[in-house]
Amino acid sequence: MKFRRQVPVGPYVVDFYCHEAKLVVEVDGEGHGLAGEIDEDAQRTEWLQRSSLVVLRFWNTEVVENLEGVLWKITKPLARPSP
Repeated sequence: MKFRRQVPVGPYVVDFYCHEAKLVVEVDGEGHGLAGEIDEDAQRTEWLQRSSLVVLRFWNTEVVENLEGVLWKITKPLARPSP
């Protein structure tokens, strides 16, 4: 499956997007832990999910410290048939 980086989806630009699987992968830095950013990310995720997309969010540190686990989590929705 092919992932594209920094893809416009509706009013947002997502970090990674796989059109075939309708999968969005977001990788968040520490700025996303701030109160205003948490609410904004929740609204963004909700909008994407209402658009029939699967959204996975990971912290930067999780990607760096547990890349194998992150990749495993990403493969789960890739194995299911698209709606």
